[in-house]
Amino acid sequence: MELMTRGPTRTARGTLLATSMATIMAAAIIAPSLPEMSRYFGSAVLVRLALTITSLAIAVSAPVAGRFADRWGRRRLLIGSLLLYAVAGSAGYFARDLAVLIATRVLLGLAVGGMMTTVSALITDWFDGPRRASFLGLQQAFASLGGVIFLPLAGLLAAGNWRWPFWIYVVAALIVPFAISSVRDERRTRGVAVSLSERPTEWPRVLGIYALALGATLVFFMAPTQLPFLMASLGLGPVVTGIVVSASTVTGILGALVFPAARRRFTPATITAASVVLLGVGWSVIGSTASVVVVLVGLLIGGAGVGVVVPNLNLRLSELARSSQRAQVLGGLVSGIFLGQFLSPLVAQPLIHSLGIRATFAASGLVIAVAGAAALVRFIHNERKVR
Repeated sequence: MELMTRGPTRTARGTLLATSMATIMAAAIIAPSLPEMSRYFGSAVLVRLALTITSLAIAVSAPVAGRFADRWGRRRLLIGSLLLYAVAGSAGYFARDLAVLIATRVLLGLAVGGMMTTVSALITDWFDGPRRASFLGLQQAFASLGGVIFLPLAGLLAAGNWRWPFWIYVVAALIVPFAISSVRDERRTRGVAVSLSERPTEWPRVLGIYALALGATLVFFMAPTQLPFLMASLGLGPVVTGIVVSASTVTGILGALVFPAARRRFTPATITAASVVLLGVGWSVIGSTASVVVVLVGLLIGGAGVGVVVPNLNLRLSELARSSQRAQVLGGLVSGIFLGQFLSPLVAQPLIHSLGIRATFAASGLVIAVAGAAALVRFIHNERKVR
């Protein structure tokens, strides 16, 4: 049986939740600024790259961060990543050259990769069973809350000057003192006999989860990368854009909070399939008509699916991974999520060129909704047979 020398303090738990707020939507904080940035630098494609290159850097760095955390400890990686996040993120304010801006965004991605991997590893170190599911749901709720707070704030700041949202990244520096004082590497320990009999990591299932996370995120990240341009075509400014894009994170909070109850009633596969259906339906709604209200409704539906699926995949991977490899395995999930973010505009752009933004939302939503529904019917049927 796993034992801990000491449970995490309330301050330590709060530190992880505060860190989570600064992670998932880190790249998207500059989304409301994209149209003005495109005019300033004279290249819409390269400006989109400034947003998505952060996601690529996260995807590349997360597995390395996981290996570092498994070998050298979570605490020092968390503190260093928070400091780098504050410095690299705010450095974008001073960039006058697009190449310099992209370089700062790469460094920001390295920081987020370390932060996300460390937070997930600490949660699986500190908690087990229902408490782990509950805290993972709470973590995702706070990650979504970060979008609710930071994206509208970024839109408000971008209305004054497209550079001002870069100062939001300084918030990570405020978390550092709490990380230093409260977070400890409190790993569970096992008896030797139990350690030797522990199941090896189930890599085929792990890789399948990575692929699913990549595909779902590729579709989901159309919201921050494409909606600002759709909103601009409707004559709406960055303030409204920030509020609209953040809608996908509002119901993400609710989805994450109901996840522990859902996990007690349904299998991980059923929860995942239902989440994919919600995302597909939401994106199909967005593509149905050029209306801000309809777009908002679609984002609320799709966001609910994402709020449930992320903690579900984190929990499932922690169950499939050997304890000595947890950070590495969870880092792979971070890679899958953010590789999907990076690829999203690259994959969507040819479709947008041929079909338009709205039709691309509709088509992608329909495809994954149908696929998710087929999987859901199959999983529910299998569950009834087992019962």
